[in-house]
Amino acid sequence: MTMLSFRVDDDEAADAQRWAERLGVDRSELLREALHRHLVRLRAEDEIEAWTNLPLMRDEAGFGEIADWGPAEDWSDWADATG
Repeated sequence: MTMLSFRVDDDEAADAQRWAERLGVDRSELLREALHRHLVRLRAEDEIEAWTNLPLMRDEAGFGEIADWGPAEDWSDWADATG
């Protein structure tokens, strides 16, 4: 594990300490979790951008056509068949 060190405003440091105490965790754990969640969000945004910039292959686009078919059969009349 690597140690990171950075400066924050005094108010933010106090808020982090209050939240850590309120949640019953160490301040380091609170900050690790916050960083982890932020990095996950950034990765997801990066993947979304890559996905929107990369057109679907022909075989991938076929799944959309199949989804448009809807259910293969209407089984709603079987709802009372279970007894």
